[in-house]
Amino acid sequence: MGSRLRPAALWGAALAVAGGAAVAAWAWVRLRSRAAPPAVLPAAADQGKGRSKQILVLGLDGAGKTSILHSLATNHVKRSVAPTEGFNAICVNTEESQMEFLEIGGSESLRSYWKMYLPKVLLLIYVVDSADHARLPVAKQLLHQLIQSNSTLPVVVLANKQDLEGAYCITDIHDALALSDIGDERKMFLIGTHVAEDGSEISSSMKDAKELIAQLVLETQ
Repeated sequence: MGSRLRPAALWGAALAVAGGAAVAAWAWVRLRSRAAPPAVLPAAADQGKGRSKQILVLGLDGAGKTSILHSLATNHVKRSVAPTEGFNAICVNTEESQMEFLEIGGSESLRSYWKMYLPKVLLLIYVVDSADHARLPVAKQLLHQLIQSNSTLPVVVLANKQDLEGAYCITDIHDALALSDIGDERKMFLIGTHVAEDGSEISSSMKDAKELIAQLVLETQ
């Protein structure tokens, strides 16, 4: 597996793990939200017991993080209209392990919490709205600030809302986020995603993202 994303390796709507990814059985366990995240969540507070199994899910408000989490956990679509005002924690069972996806809201008032949880997570999933051209520079700046102090944290960027008119393709998202500047030491992947109609099965791009995340978790634990 390559350690960085290369534009020439992009195909279709997704960049997947070289050699294929292990498909795991995922089960929805819980979803919870609060008006604001507590000062320290359990995994972040547990500083003395090594790296947790948490996967941090970040991105600007309105990028589609909660809808993606529900799709990953249930294999079915449930759109979330209102931005997360606090956090969502979803436990997902695979054949090999149990993981917790932790989403923190992307509004400006919540972004100060983001860095608090980075040191102990397995990987970062960063979601961007491919049709929100005006805010891509902000998304780029925040991503680079987040990971500049951790040169090896795996990052999966989900270029979401690819189904919307005017959405940037993943090559344009790669350039807009300056992913080539993030470094050669980390595993970096960019996948184009979209969430279809409520109740439908997840798209093939979401299945690609799910397989990739499961593979990265197995390799990182």
